[in-house]
Amino acid sequence: MFDFSPLLTGHGWASLLTLTLMEIVLGIDNIIFISMLTAKLPDEMQKKARTVGISLALIVRLLLLSLISYIVHWTQPIAVIMDFELSARDLILLFGGAFLIYKATSEIHEKLEGEEHEVQTKKKVKAFSAVIFQIIMLDIVFSFDSILTAVGLVDEILIMIIAVLISMIIMLIFAGSISDFIQKHPTIKMLALAFLLLIGVLLVAESFHQHVPKGYIYAAISFSLLVEVLNIRAGKKHEALKLKQKYKDEIDD
Repeated sequence: MFDFSPLLTGHGWASLLTLTLMEIVLGIDNIIFISMLTAKLPDEMQKKARTVGISLALIVRLLLLSLISYIVHWTQPIAVIMDFELSARDLILLFGGAFLIYKATSEIHEKLEGEEHEVQTKKKVKAFSAVIFQIIMLDIVFSFDSILTAVGLVDEILIMIIAVLISMIIMLIFAGSISDFIQKHPTIKMLALAFLLLIGVLLVAESFHQHVPKGYIYAAISFSLLVEVLNIRAGKKHEALKLKQKYKDEIDD
């Protein structure tokens, strides 16, 4: 049975709010990655793939939370290589980061190859099961890192579970809108790929015990995204003015 007493205190609610916001922020890279993969599927399958992917992420995180007493020990060294203490967490972050770097780099390469290469690539639509498998692999990496971060912030399992549930529901609601926005704007999509590449490098660095505060990474990405959104709005306004001027010139003629 869960102890609900922490939710009856101001500190408990503050912890829940903080952890929920953190889980939402950490879940953004998960949504971006899922959007990149599901974009390879036919339009009628993309929503289903996003729903399945996020649902699996929820299941993985809840499963890890149920095994939290064992998970915390995964940070203990399992081998020592030239004074470097290697843990199970390091291996998970290393392989997950390397895979993320590979996927982001291949996607960027595909975008830079031009329209002819893109048309050829679209003919090779990925199987639904293959996309889901890749989503599961990265869900494990993102969830593992997220759960360990949650443990460092909150002691109560119930608060962790509620925070994960709320964040996953919010992700499920807005995943479609975020995915459509990314796919609609090529520059935003390139920024998203750069974000995934950066996260991949960050995970690899973490696996070698080189800690980089994630706040700096998210702040840089948020600033870049804000600038690009302003550019998009300015571009739309410029196009509207051009159309208005063209229409006025035609009337004058």
